[in-house]
Formats: sequence, C-alpha cells, structure tokens
Amino acid sequence: MSQLIPSLFGGRRTNVFDPFSLDVWDPLFSSALANNVPSSARETSAFVNARIDWKETPQAHVIKADLPGLKKEQVKVEVEEGRVLQISGERSKEEEEKNDKWHRIERSSGKFMRRFRLPENAMMDQIKASMEDGVLTVTVPKKEDKKPQVKTIDISG
Repeated sequence: MSQLIPSLFGGRRTNVFDPFSLDVWDPLFSSALANNVPSSARETSAFVNARIDWKETPQAHVIKADLPGLKKEQVKVEVEEGRVLQISGERSKEEEEKNDKWHRIERSSGKFMRRFRLPENAMMDQIKASMEDGVLTVTVPKKEDKKPQVKTIDISG
C-alpha cells in the first residue's frame, strides 16, 4: 500500500505502484510510531534512506544506490529465496565531543535495508555488484527471451 503514496523522502516523487519493491522503510508507519517512542530508541533505530534507481536494459536489470560516505565493507548485497535482492548497511553516528556545539544535523545515520523482488528473467546466479564514489551498482543479467519457433508445414496435394 505504501508504494501507491508519493515518497516523502526520495528524490523523485512518483505515484507509480512498483510490484517489485519490498521497501522495509514505510514513512507513514514510522512517523506514526515515532511520536510514541522515546528519543533514545528513535536515535538507535534511525534508518538511512538509500535512494535507488532500477532500470532494465535488453541485457540486464541495473540497480544503483546512492550511499555517500559508505565503504563497500559497510554494505551487504544478498539474494534470498524467491528472487529477492536485498541491499543493506549501516552508517555510523559521528562521535560527539563534550565541548562540541551542533548547529545543524541533517546527515542521517543508522541502518538501512531495501529489498526488491526480481522478475522471472533474472539470472540470480550471475549477479555482480561494484561500488565507486559512493554509488553501489548491482547488475542482474537477464535470460534471453525465447522467441517462439515457427515451423513451416508442407501442404500436400
């Protein structure tokens, strides 16, 4: 249901339902909960909103995630049963010194997790991932579309 609602936190606003997206972060549910949770618990359970693009080319599904400031060791890419691709990680909170006076805190910290159900044509055993300049790229090759074979039938007579 949350996929029908425009994203409040993402870069692009869209009302398009995405049947493949299984986002763990639900802004409506989380903001309703936030009012009833102590601030210490909110800080430790803060989710980083990883912005993700997913495009399909003739050869592959390509998923790119903006993860600025993270190293590849802080990110996990996993495949689960049922063709589910999971991208997760954690951005550590910056250490606070006693004498520091913060004027603004906008960069988020905490854990994030995004899950996507891949279509039938995804070659799950050939997924590759790379990270460069804070952008994770996951490439999922596609099986070739089998074209229906046409057989010509000789007409007798």
